[in-house]
Amino acid sequence: MASLLPLPHNPNLTIPSNCKAGLYDSLSKTKFTLIASNRAWPKQSIIRCSSSAVSSDVYAKSETLLTQQFKEEEEDHDPDQSLVFHVDERPLSKIWKEIQGTNNWEGLVDPLNSHLRKEIIRYGEFAQACYDSFDFDPHSKYCGTCKYQGVHFFEKLDMADLGYKISRYLYATSNINLPNFFQKSKMSSVWSTHANWMGYVAVSTDEDEIKRLGRRDIVIAWRGTVTYLEWITDLKDILRPANFLCDDSSIKVESGFYDLYTKKEHSCKYCSFSAREQVLSEVKRLLECYKGEEISITITGHSLGSALAILSAYDIAEVGLNNVNGDRKIPITVFSFSGPRVGNLKFKERCDELGVKVLRVVNVHDVVPTVPGILANEKFQFQKYIEETISFPWSYAHVGVELAVDHTQSPFLKPTKDPGYVHNLEVQLHLVDGYHGKERRFLLATKRDIALVNKNCDLLRSEYGVPPNWRQDENKGMVRTTDGRWVLPERPRVDSHPPDMAHHLEQVRKLISTTTLGTTTT
Repeated sequence: MASLLPLPHNPNLTIPSNCKAGLYDSLSKTKFTLIASNRAWPKQSIIRCSSSAVSSDVYAKSETLLTQQFKEEEEDHDPDQSLVFHVDERPLSKIWKEIQGTNNWEGLVDPLNSHLRKEIIRYGEFAQACYDSFDFDPHSKYCGTCKYQGVHFFEKLDMADLGYKISRYLYATSNINLPNFFQKSKMSSVWSTHANWMGYVAVSTDEDEIKRLGRRDIVIAWRGTVTYLEWITDLKDILRPANFLCDDSSIKVESGFYDLYTKKEHSCKYCSFSAREQVLSEVKRLLECYKGEEISITITGHSLGSALAILSAYDIAEVGLNNVNGDRKIPITVFSFSGPRVGNLKFKERCDELGVKVLRVVNVHDVVPTVPGILANEKFQFQKYIEETISFPWSYAHVGVELAVDHTQSPFLKPTKDPGYVHNLEVQLHLVDGYHGKERRFLLATKRDIALVNKNCDLLRSEYGVPPNWRQDENKGMVRTTDGRWVLPERPRVDSHPPDMAHHLEQVRKLISTTTLGTTTT
């Protein structure tokens, strides 16, 4: 039975004795008239960041300030507006296909389903892990690679309890026309002159987690950009045929994304196979390894990583890797964050036809989801006509269902016009936590730590006492040797490709040849 938690200033109702246990709770109760919960009001601790607790003075000051703000808003509030949100008490294992988008998230986005919210945040954290583990330091010879070996990846990021293990890392050649995206070292001796680490493939291995999910989950996470948006200027807005399998040359994608996904560098052992070949061969290997099990393929990415997520999801479906015995398809779902448009309307229609499900989380003030395709996009009434009739070369369309959030609705954030902050992934995950539907008030549902907002930006209100851009390696990775000198230690060499990759890639090529031959015969 859901418990109803009233406003503190309602004269007819009283506040539970433990309501002052945490800042999240007291602020949330002040803002909402009714909150539905399937458990007792949880006790919260003070937000901590780098072992420094928010002082009681700042704590009280911010609570007073925001409480007054919410009371003022409450006076203008429409009493007919629903302020109740519900917790879906069905187990995820029973409804996972719905949450993965089998019905295009109908009835789950507005209001936002509690299971879906948690899954969006969970997969967003898989994408965030790409940033937290990536070496951005141009003064390090390891710039452009992952800081951690795969076997320790989730442990180093405090994500070991998720029940997943790294299957392989993904690399792409930096020798393409996206210079503002790639990170390169200024050192003369570097780990690779051509490659950049682009993400990873992981698989759920914990039996309890598999039971909770209702299936074994294969995750592909692509790295994007934390705050730097200069890569947008690199986009040439040129469409080119995808040509992954379908011979329809009218299905087109942005050429820069295509090159990043398909190009390789034979002289570099990390890029001797393209990112595409790495993904397809690994998915093939995992599907053979867990043949006969209930499986899902979930792909996630932020910013440019979102474009790669959608492109790789389309590729896997087009090639038919997710076809099981010809009569059943393994679901492919993309959780996209702040992603640009990837292809034209034909590309979008082909993704729909193949059953690729995409849920796009966007901040309404973010510029990245508006490009490319400023002149002609899915909002243009005559897009189909100009594509088919006059072959307009700059026509783009978003794929999937949009979940639009707004950073100005969060009382925890200060006003900003910084496009990097608006684009930030941790900010979006904070907004998803507080989003309940259009025209509904902001309320943190999972009580996700708001200190994470300032991990790579400065958007939290100053009264919370959380320093900006606080996440960094201790001493920037420098260690002191026995003779008292400070040095950047050598890192264990990361394997480039699994030893059996060539075998599984050959299996993919045979599948493509068979499918192509069958299509031609038909």
